[in-house]
Amino acid sequence: MSAEKNRKRIFESEFRPAWWLRQRHLQTILPSMPWAAEPTLSMRREVLELPDGDNTAVDWPEAGDLFPESSPLLVVLHGLEGSAESTYAQMMLRAALQHQWRCCVLHFRDCGDYRNRLPRRYHAGETNDIRHFLKTLHQEGQTGPVMAVGYSLGGNILLKYLGESCADSQLQAATAVCVPLNLHVCAETLKHGFSRFYQRLLLKNMKNAAAQKFNRDTAAFDWDRAMAAEDFFEFDDAVTAPLHGFADVTDYYDSCSSAQFLRNIACPTLIVNALDDPFMTPAVIPDEEQLSDAVQIEASRRGGHVGFIEGGTPWRPKYYLPRRVIDFLSEQL
Repeated sequence: MSAEKNRKRIFESEFRPAWWLRQRHLQTILPSMPWAAEPTLSMRREVLELPDGDNTAVDWPEAGDLFPESSPLLVVLHGLEGSAESTYAQMMLRAALQHQWRCCVLHFRDCGDYRNRLPRRYHAGETNDIRHFLKTLHQEGQTGPVMAVGYSLGGNILLKYLGESCADSQLQAATAVCVPLNLHVCAETLKHGFSRFYQRLLLKNMKNAAAQKFNRDTAAFDWDRAMAAEDFFEFDDAVTAPLHGFADVTDYYDSCSSAQFLRNIACPTLIVNALDDPFMTPAVIPDEEQLSDAVQIEASRRGGHVGFIEGGTPWRPKYYLPRRVIDFLSEQL
C-alpha cells in the first residue's frame, strides 16, 4: 500500500473484480458454492468457560499446533449464523497457517454446532466474550502478538470491542470486513430488492436455531411473534432485544452499531467494505472525522458481501481478502 494511502483514513481499494464476476450478488453468492472452496481443515475444539456461567466453542486448526506460543496468533470472528466451517473463515485460517501463525475461530454463543448453557444466544454488540477470551489466551501462555479479523457481524463486534477498550485492547492489530457499521441502515437495506433473498435465508436460519434451543413454553420472548417475523427489525425486536436485555430493537441498534465506537480505537485497524454490498448502502461509511488516527477504511467500488473475487475461474476462484488481511496485519507486526 502506498505512502499516500497510508496518510488517508478513507481511501479507495485496489481490488478489481474478476472480469467474469462483476455483479455484486454473484460476488456474494459464489463463495458459498461447494466447488468454490478447498476442503475443510482438520480442527480441534475447545470449550471456553465464560464469567457469567455460560460457555462457547473455540475451534483451532490442528496444523497450527505445530507452531510455538510465541508465534503470532490470529483470532477469527465469524458472521451472522456463521462458524469455523464458513468459507471465508477457512480461507483466513489457511492464509494464517501459510504464514506460520497460530489461529482459531471464536464462535459466538450457540454457533458452530454448539449449544451454550444459558437461555440466550448472541448479538451484534456482545463484546464480553472476546474480551474474556483474549485475557484467557495470555493467562494460558500466549506470548506472541495477538491480532483479530471479524467478518460482517463479527466485524461489528470487533470494532465495538476495540472502541470500548481504547488503549487497553489486548490486540496488536485488527481488520474488519464488510461491517454493518450502522445496523439501522443494514436492516432497512435488506428489506428491498434482491437483498430480501439474503434476509429470507438468514431469518430462516435464525428461526431454526431459536427453535433448536427454545420452544413456545421455554422461550423468554414472544414465540409466535418471533416465528412470524418477516424482516430483521421484527425478529430483533421480538427475540434479540428482549433475550439480551435491550428495551427494543431501536435500543439494540442504537447501542450496538459500531460506527460510534471508531473514534476511540487505539489499535491499528483496517476496515474493508464494498460500496456495492447488498447487505448495506454506502451510507454506512462514516466521515473521516468519526475515525481515530488508528483506523483506516478501504472502500471498494465492488466486491459484494464478503466476496471480493479477483480472478481465477468460477470453479477455482482467487480471493482478495485473505491476502489483504494478512498484508495489513503483517505490516503492523
